[in-house]
Amino acid sequence: MLKIYCKNTGTSKEFQEGTTLADMLPHFQFDAPYDILCAKVNNVSQGLKYRAFNNRDVEFLDYRTYTGRSAYCRSLCFLLSKATRDLFPDSKLKMRRPISKGYFCDLQKGSPVNSEDVERIKARMTEIVKGNAPFKRVEVRTEDAIELFRSMGYDDKVKLLETSGQTYIRYHTLEGTPDYYYDALVPSAGYLKVWDLALYEDGMLLRVPDRHAPEKLTVFQPQPKTFEVFRESLRWNAIMNLDNVGDVNHACQKGHAGELIQVAEALQEKKIVQIAEEIERRYRGGALRLVLITGPSSSGKTTVTKRLSTQLMACGLRPLSVSTDDYFVNRLDTPRFPDGSFDFDNFDTVDHEAMQQDLIKLLEGHEVSVPEYNFVTGLREYKDKRLKLEPGSILLVEGIHALNPGLTNLIPDACKFKIFINTIVSISLDDHNCIPTSDNRLLRRIVRDYNKGAFTARETISNWPNVRRAEVKWIYPYQEEADVLFNSAYLVEFAVIRLHAEQVLATVPRNCPEYSEANRLLKFLSYFTPVSDREIPPTSLLREFVGGSSFKY
Repeated sequence: MLKIYCKNTGTSKEFQEGTTLADMLPHFQFDAPYDILCAKVNNVSQGLKYRAFNNRDVEFLDYRTYTGRSAYCRSLCFLLSKATRDLFPDSKLKMRRPISKGYFCDLQKGSPVNSEDVERIKARMTEIVKGNAPFKRVEVRTEDAIELFRSMGYDDKVKLLETSGQTYIRYHTLEGTPDYYYDALVPSAGYLKVWDLALYEDGMLLRVPDRHAPEKLTVFQPQPKTFEVFRESLRWNAIMNLDNVGDVNHACQKGHAGELIQVAEALQEKKIVQIAEEIERRYRGGALRLVLITGPSSSGKTTVTKRLSTQLMACGLRPLSVSTDDYFVNRLDTPRFPDGSFDFDNFDTVDHEAMQQDLIKLLEGHEVSVPEYNFVTGLREYKDKRLKLEPGSILLVEGIHALNPGLTNLIPDACKFKIFINTIVSISLDDHNCIPTSDNRLLRRIVRDYNKGAFTARETISNWPNVRRAEVKWIYPYQEEADVLFNSAYLVEFAVIRLHAEQVLATVPRNCPEYSEANRLLKFLSYFTPVSDREIPPTSLLREFVGGSSFKY
């Protein structure tokens, strides 16, 4: 017998060795308004078919948790790939990325996907769900899995597993069809009750449940500008013959990492030059005097602002920079969450009335004394820093709330140029495993916080859900309103950041809730062939996070 402690109930019960989590679940009575999809066992994500052979702590999870939602969406991707393979055996399905509150899917079958194709796929998916086919897990030697996937034409999975360095791997089957997913799935297709599939651009959109109300779909949100930036990244990847992590790993193992870094830097600099030239054109031809630069946490706003300033000077303009951070209210006046902790990402953290009045004065030609925020004392201080827009000057405002209309609603739109910086990852682990949208930003922040001595990895991970909620509320609603979107994702970023992040993530204790995310990130990073940062130039956006930048922050 073994003892299982259930965190949902705070109680322990005894079970026979080898009992599955699914069989344990009915013995723990607790309020579960939605299906339990998976669990954390000793703070590690596991499917409900996991068998326990030793005493364990278990926390059962539904869709409202990140881990439960991820298991559901991975399983839904498997359901879609199974249905398309059944109907179009010679096709290739690529789960590209989350967008418009769903997952964009590229179905390559020799002709454009149409509404009839979508309806057939939906019907097949529904049939599998009604049959409640189980997701079965199989553990085999990696070389055997490679041969299996090679025989199926899954070259993407072959490349990934060839470079994974693992001796054994686990894959899943659905109605006898094998596929590879790097983390837990739900027990069976019958769990996948809420979803939809629709035509989207030149592919399909796999729609998923709302994270707060899993009984209904998320509300569709058009994102044409974001999609075009993503498409642009895909075009460059195609030119370089890079589509997934296996491609990047093979290139790095063949000694091409330096070349990939140079191309990534050149592409980002080219985009910054184009933005600077567009700003100059509008400045010379009209009333443009104010550039607003925003993006979510760790998107690289500060470095982009500095590099843009350099290019604007090359265009003959004189940029002056102001950060919304310097207009933070004093710490004691900062908005708080219901538990009393500070809500640093709230719009009211910025004294937006005072900031807008200073911006108006600057645009009117007045000299203004601007503050500097002291993050140690939590006070906004004035140290005789004065700014004035002279002829040829242009004002750059950088911060997470820079595009919020409440910050500049009294300033004419003709004066403004809006830039939104995001990290739109264009490669995937393999065709059926897209990379979570925020993983690169979270890893950047973990490394930067640790290197600066600001927060431990555990603290950064603990606070990340609050950061993400704030982004959804305060930042992303204005993404599509920007004049230009800048993609700060770096083609070989995960390969470079792996060597920095692994040692930091290893500091997270196994007995704390944050270990679950640290463990997931370590597993994710293990798929990348590590690349030294020695060839990353000192002006690189990545230097803002891994250190060694020639810019002063």
